Amino acid sequence: MSSADQPIQFNAADDAAAKIAAWVGHLGIEKQVSPHTLDAYIRDITQFTRFLADHLGRPASLRDLETLKPLDFRAFMAARRNTGVESRTMARQLSAIRTLYRWFDNEGILRNPAVATLRSPKLPHAIPKPLHTEAAKQTVNLVESNMSGAAEAWIIARDTAVLMLLYGCGLRISEALNLDRHEAPVPPNDDVLRILGKGSKTRLVPVLPAAADAIKNYIDLTPGLDPEGPLFVGKRGGRLNARNIQLLMQKLRSALGLPETATPHALRHSFATHLLGGGADLRTIQELLGHASLSTTQVYTGVDREHLLSQYDKAHPRAG
Repeated sequence: MSSADQPIQFNAADDAAAKIAAWVGHLGIEKQVSPHTLDAYIRDITQFTRFLADHLGRPASLRDLETLKPLDFRAFMAARRNTGVESRTMARQLSAIRTLYRWFDNEGILRNPAVATLRSPKLPHAIPKPLHTEAAKQTVNLVESNMSGAAEAWIIARDTAVLMLLYGCGLRISEALNLDRHEAPVPPNDDVLRILGKGSKTRLVPVLPAAADAIKNYIDLTPGLDPEGPLFVGKRGGRLNARNIQLLMQKLRSALGLPETATPHALRHSFATHLLGGGADLRTIQELLGHASLSTTQVYTGVDREHLLSQYDKAHPRAG
């Protein structure tokens, strides 16, 4: 259950707590942000109001929120930094604060110019960590061979199909698990998927025959799937939770001796990196991944360059 579905206790005065709760409702109902994003924003603002209660010596009211100075916001970030919070998390928390204050302003509730002076911390240049080609293949093959020897056939087929969509089609785990039964790539329309990605943008993704076969095998082994319900279901019939696939990848890491970076999302990184290494152009990869900006896709050139240099060091007689 999302924390947004439970009563939220903001450590703020009644007038401020009521407006913040209304903002949460706005994000969830009108903006339709993902449950993951909504939970993160709730945590961030809860930490902010908790800090303000200590900082001001009382729960913050709307008047307090309106009159906070740049120094007050910086004190919050300094307090978070002192607890060991990384720059990426701090940047997200500042984004949550800005989003809240922007809504306050748009709704005519209050306006605080000090928010405009806030600067996000510089983020390290994160390079995706894909699996090597053979490791990616072994990851899917090990599920197909039923490494535990205990799972039911339909569960093995389900997990195989999900991993095939991540590595074979480059889907985000949320995109794969949000598919409904009627959207499954099965004959005669088994060569393409219509994916609703971030920002409610739709893209067409080609489906490899191996991925289409894996999904068909899963459907054939799973009687009773609701034609209008989720494609991937758990044992109780509800939509499969991402946590199931994350736990599966933990088992696969242990069985194959893979690093901690071998996550479900690493399979998507592997899809992009292996395409680039095989000669695909960045624009095509951008479209397949659903990136809004080419600069986001360009991080994979760094990954591929590292791979090429690694191969050079191993193979060239004058390397090193």
